[in-house]
Amino acid sequence: MAKVLMLQGTGSDVGKSVLVAGLCRILHQDGVRVAPFKPQNMALNSFITPEGGEMGRAQVVQAEAAGVAPHVDMNPVLLKPTTDVGAQVILRGEVHSNMKALEYHRFKKVARKTVFDSFRALASRYDAIVVEGAGSPAEINLRDGDIANMGFALEVGCPVLLVGDIDKGGVFASLVGTLELIAPAEQDLVKGFVINKFRGDASLLDPAFRAISARTGRPFLGVVPYFRDIFIQEEDGIHPDAIRARSGGDRVRVAVVVPNRISNFTDFDPFLGEPGVTLEFVRPPERLGRADVVILPGSKNTVDDLHALHRSGLAREVVENHRAGATVVGVCGGYQMLGRWVRDPHGVESTGAEARGLGLLDVETEMEPEKITAQSEARLLPGRLPWYPDGGRLAGYEIHMGRTTLGPGSAPLLELRRRGEDRWHPDGAAGPDGRVFGTYLHGLFDNDGFRKALLDHHRGEAADTVSFEARKQEGYDRLADLLRRSLDLGAIHRVLDEGPDL
Repeated sequence: MAKVLMLQGTGSDVGKSVLVAGLCRILHQDGVRVAPFKPQNMALNSFITPEGGEMGRAQVVQAEAAGVAPHVDMNPVLLKPTTDVGAQVILRGEVHSNMKALEYHRFKKVARKTVFDSFRALASRYDAIVVEGAGSPAEINLRDGDIANMGFALEVGCPVLLVGDIDKGGVFASLVGTLELIAPAEQDLVKGFVINKFRGDASLLDPAFRAISARTGRPFLGVVPYFRDIFIQEEDGIHPDAIRARSGGDRVRVAVVVPNRISNFTDFDPFLGEPGVTLEFVRPPERLGRADVVILPGSKNTVDDLHALHRSGLAREVVENHRAGATVVGVCGGYQMLGRWVRDPHGVESTGAEARGLGLLDVETEMEPEKITAQSEARLLPGRLPWYPDGGRLAGYEIHMGRTTLGPGSAPLLELRRRGEDRWHPDGAAGPDGRVFGTYLHGLFDNDGFRKALLDHHRGEAADTVSFEARKQEGYDRLADLLRRSLDLGAIHRVLDEGPDL
């Protein structure tokens, strides 16, 4: 049965997800069968497993680093915000319901059982589990019924490393304050501190280390440098390499128009490594300007986000780019936005009943309560995209709610076959000249050949492309190398070994 180590943070965005991924890679390199685990995750960035279950993208990254297939047991509770006060609740990969924050707080007893059922199942299959907390354990207003931080750690009895982000300032006060705000039994589980995102000479921290260790009785187990040269996909935000300014040497500009509740923004990470290509995310009130490729991504509230794009003028600018010769692509909710209307009569996602689309595709969408989640393979239908071969194969996954109906002015783009099924069915739509198309297939641009063909079409010539999978694996290896140099791995292994043997 598995050994367990948990990383908790002094707050959100201190780097827990990346550190868990790096530790998983180190253990994998050392021959340990290791899996990541996050009891509860709130994110719009999700993935579909081979079994068809939905989970947070951060745990997918961690599973890739660990060299194992992602499984919903690694993220048993996923909360996907639909409004500022509500979220879709996904338990062990399947949609349970939409809830407001107070409703979910009362629901935690049910969620708790899901968390520990998944954890026990995972612990029976691996030698070690590296657990990621959520936010901070010092959010004492949320402590009752907690399943994300110390509530989980106490139940399991697992050791905890507390991570602080020095880049924001105040890290030592955050570490001490967090420790003092949690209960004595929870304090006993904290075995050491890790400083993350440091710039400068780490020896300058020694006086603070001595003072804080003397005060708390906990050692510092490493200082991880701030880095920008290692590619790791973001958990729930736009990758910092996506920029607003275009350099003079770039030949293709790819612009992603960001709605308020963008989902699955990692769909576009493959463009980041392409030479001569600029990937930019444009959000209201920014202006789109001229781009070669304009992409509308997924949304967790398509109707409301469509209204926002019209109000900001970005919807008009997308249409103008299409008239000027850009290729316009819609993925999932973005595909729905490219049509004539999106309607949500049952209030599946939105507060508004309907929204006028951009009218670039002759399709209409009605939201339906049933959610489609599947890994799928696809083949391009003949004559749809002049720059990609007919019948060209693609792989990806579907996460969508809604039924889209095509009118006479659009033709299906692809045929999809979901994992475990024999039947092919039409998906997406394309305009007559192939310069505008949409699909429900996420991961479209992970397909190196498809991405290269689109970029070569706008370059006007063939160019080398970058293997996205190879780039990810290189990033995990480089992250592991950095952590081996930065952390006291001997001490961390001792903490892991002394933890509960489940």
